[in-house]
Amino acid sequence: MFCYQCQETAGGKGCTVKGVCGKSPEVAAMQDLLVYATKGLSCVTTELRRTGIAIDPSTNHLVTMNLFSTITNANFDYDAIADRVRETLAEKERLLAQVDDAASLPEAARWKGGPSEFDAKASTVGVLATGDEDVRSLRELIIYGLKGLSAYTKHANALLKDDGEVDAFIQRALAATLDDSLSVDDLVSLTLETGEYGVSGMALLDAANTGAYGNPEATEVQLGVRSNPGILVSGHDLRDLEMLLEQTEGTGVDVYTHAEMLPAHYYPAFKRYPHLAGNYGNAWWRQEEEFERFNGPILMTTNCVVPPADSYRDRLWTTGATGVPGCRHIDGAYGEAKDFSALIDQAKACAPPEELETGAIVGGFAHEQVLALADKIVDAVKTGAIRTFVVMAGCDGRMKSRAYYTEFARRLPRDTVILTAGCAKYRYNKLGLGAIDGIPRVLDAGQCNDSYSLALIALKLAEIFDLEDLNDLPLVFNIAWYEQKAVIVLLALLYLGVRNIHLGPTLPAFLSPNVANVLAEHFGIAGIGTVDDDLELFFGKGA
Repeated sequence: MFCYQCQETAGGKGCTVKGVCGKSPEVAAMQDLLVYATKGLSCVTTELRRTGIAIDPSTNHLVTMNLFSTITNANFDYDAIADRVRETLAEKERLLAQVDDAASLPEAARWKGGPSEFDAKASTVGVLATGDEDVRSLRELIIYGLKGLSAYTKHANALLKDDGEVDAFIQRALAATLDDSLSVDDLVSLTLETGEYGVSGMALLDAANTGAYGNPEATEVQLGVRSNPGILVSGHDLRDLEMLLEQTEGTGVDVYTHAEMLPAHYYPAFKRYPHLAGNYGNAWWRQEEEFERFNGPILMTTNCVVPPADSYRDRLWTTGATGVPGCRHIDGAYGEAKDFSALIDQAKACAPPEELETGAIVGGFAHEQVLALADKIVDAVKTGAIRTFVVMAGCDGRMKSRAYYTEFARRLPRDTVILTAGCAKYRYNKLGLGAIDGIPRVLDAGQCNDSYSLALIALKLAEIFDLEDLNDLPLVFNIAWYEQKAVIVLLALLYLGVRNIHLGPTLPAFLSPNVANVLAEHFGIAGIGTVDDDLELFFGKGA
């Protein structure tokens, strides 16, 4: 195997024996084959669109779910991934029959090997199949961005919202990663175009979420536990949470959020469920310890799964793009109600969760809530009460070096405000950093899926201050990344013209030296340093 798509890849270079995430070489290879088959399908759909033939949304959903299934920490189930390969090849063959000149398409579009050929084929189509280091780097940067974009569109699809132009781009860009005639400059242009469609995909999801559940609002979320049995919901899929809350009403079972599900509490629609008890635990990487102590069943709705210990494997359930061998999976097509009855029955027989912590935290500062505070924020900036906004969005992870973000947040000048989204916030959202003129110093917009809010907030502030360039705002970007959804957020910010983003705790291993230099020279992308050095860089000596 060879995989370097996440921040924790072995040695900062690539996993070659077993994934740091826990995936086996066999699973890694089957994921490579699924991406390859999905590229082949995308070549066919792109050609059909070119000739005026429409593509059914179910095919678009197949493509995005395939990519989502290969995101870090989503699916560890070899058989489930192989099933998706078979489904993809069958759909590709069905559509290929409508192509006039199939022989002109890349080999991936024409390959139709049976299951007995899967393992052998998988060994030839991975990352290293592209020999040129810079071409490989740019192709993978695009593919990882498309994986992140597919995650966002999948969540919108679950709420029956689609954007055919975004789907067509995902497939066109996937097909382009097989085109050996494209130059490095062509691939750089396609990378920025991926960022453009990333903005569209995030806007689609924002509209889907707010249309279904209302605009997030400032909310105090409880961290303690109640005396009832509970179900813990992790991941990102709000529709899964909604269905579970509907089915647990009146059962005596409470529902708790975990990790990236925390922001569900911010939506008005979820506040009508009194048995949505609070948030339990912290970021995804601490789940082994926290899931052990929860006692009840855990529903993983999306990526951020850590392969479970045997002691709670029978309590871990998956759905959607996720899969773990030995854990039960709950199916359900878009628009259909999933049946959570077996999970709920298990919960009733379990002890209540063990308390991890007490108290509450405040979040819900997505774009509409922050814009409602715009007058106070503008006054605070004009009077000097707020000197700088620091965007610290992104992902958390296991590496000890991520303690940097806790220390950085703790030592920020008292006249700064943190804008955040994603699980990176767990490094500092419980520090009690206070407020400035009633404005909390940590403004949590929500999930990594909600990073669009941060872009809208920046654009609105630039408009209010009559600035033509976002980079003239009192705004610093110090972002943590881990997996591929962070990649599409980064590309979206680059498309919007944001410069001088600091990215840590390490730069991506998939950036070749030449590609990293291009990003540094044209966009000011840089890594992080020490807390002392970076505070001085951003705020001057003595900060």
